[in-house]
Amino acid sequence: MFVAALLLVGCAGPITPAPPSYALSNPDSGLAQRVEALAAERPAGHSGFRLLPLSAEAFAARIRMIRAAENTLDVQYYIVHDGLSTRALIDELLKAADRGVRVRLLLDDTASDGSDYQIATLAAHPNILIRVFNPLHVGRSNVFTRSLGRLLKLSQQHRRMHNKLMLADSSLAIVGGRNLGDEYFDADKGLNFTDIDLLGAGPVARQLATSFDQYWNHDLSVPIQHFLRRPPRVSALDDARREITRYLEAERQRDPKRYHHLTADLDDAPLAQWLQQLTWAPGEAMWDHPDKINAPGIPDEHLLLTTRLQPSLEAVSREMTLISAYFVPTDDGVSYLTRQADKGVAIRILTNSLEATDVPLVHGGYAPYRRPLLEAGVRLFELRRQPDQEASYNLGGESESSLHSKAAVFDRQEVFLGSLNFDPRSILWNTEVGVLIESPELASEVQRLTLEGTSPSVSYEVRLVEVDGRKRLVWIAEDQDRRKVLLDEPGGAWRRFNAWFSQMIGLERML
Repeated sequence: MFVAALLLVGCAGPITPAPPSYALSNPDSGLAQRVEALAAERPAGHSGFRLLPLSAEAFAARIRMIRAAENTLDVQYYIVHDGLSTRALIDELLKAADRGVRVRLLLDDTASDGSDYQIATLAAHPNILIRVFNPLHVGRSNVFTRSLGRLLKLSQQHRRMHNKLMLADSSLAIVGGRNLGDEYFDADKGLNFTDIDLLGAGPVARQLATSFDQYWNHDLSVPIQHFLRRPPRVSALDDARREITRYLEAERQRDPKRYHHLTADLDDAPLAQWLQQLTWAPGEAMWDHPDKINAPGIPDEHLLLTTRLQPSLEAVSREMTLISAYFVPTDDGVSYLTRQADKGVAIRILTNSLEATDVPLVHGGYAPYRRPLLEAGVRLFELRRQPDQEASYNLGGESESSLHSKAAVFDRQEVFLGSLNFDPRSILWNTEVGVLIESPELASEVQRLTLEGTSPSVSYEVRLVEVDGRKRLVWIAEDQDRRKVLLDEPGGAWRRFNAWFSQMIGLERML
């Protein structure tokens, strides 16, 4: 009875199906017309692309897209953390809605924890629609009841919408690894996630708009107002606007250096100039079908993004580079990588070290596979924890860095960028989105960034060497041009315990 009472707190009534809405197929906007004019000068079906590896540039791209939108903005994210960057983006979304832009905001339900009313306040604007994906329907009132509710519904609640996507007028899109929060835009003094986003224009943006519609109109997408006893009044939205304005001004005065760092790129080249500099190439948007969340057990292959990526994985013949913040290859992955290495494919993998990862439990799923991968000839690199290393891949600044990127380069001819980690959680349980591009230019650029990230001053190379008559793992790095070899894995006792614990209780398939 106690459990039932807890779960009834904050529970909602029966769901009334929300009316469907769709991307505007031919938005009559200046942005859409500029993109269409540029696409008309290129081979049919080609899309325009620009890499966004720098945090400030990735933030500026989002702001510029919002400001350029005239008809519609579609925003889909897994995590939204409060802070300077998020409030600045919300301020811009409100301004866009004020000028008549339809804003659709789709959040994984984990982003709404404890914030239903605050999120719904934005939806008091007549041009803003907000839905949460795969929501918990009972026990939403506090952290304890939410945790208990998720535990009781674990088979579905552990599956999350991990997609990260922003669209303007169905003509311009940003897809990649970044969520919304200061730690993703180098505006958090404690932590900066190293990441790569992709700006896409033209046909690929329309494909991604189709993916957004598929999620938005799915049964698992529920209007945020459904979880409130009564919707916020317009006066609450007015109060929220004033609070955002006050907060942004206070932050500008309190920490002008951080504020300027976040917004500096807004003073550089305008969006129109960026559009002229795009690399045009064949590109295909790929995403998991949202039904993946409802699948009993292992989802059917036709629901999976990786099924569409498989031909590129199998066709690689010379060189493959994988960047994955969370890398848990499983036995099947080791077999695939070993098979490719035996064919002569040079394989590099960049992931987080134990000392740099933000999720040591995942490291515990990765660690047992290092030895067989190294024995197969795969080269492993692990990003180091270092607070002051400057690099164009944004591996530095004032914050400690942790790798959050997700990318794959095939023979320096194709590159895949998106939200997909190479681990069971991304492949089997969460939903993901990404873009595969056939472009030696972009593939080589991502390869260059990766090589920069695998330099010994930035990452450890893990090797198998003979020490005292037996082969063991060592971590090779470089500090101030001096090579060093570590016999013990870098990382504190608490991180080691977490990694060990995940191995002991067999969490691999959930990681």
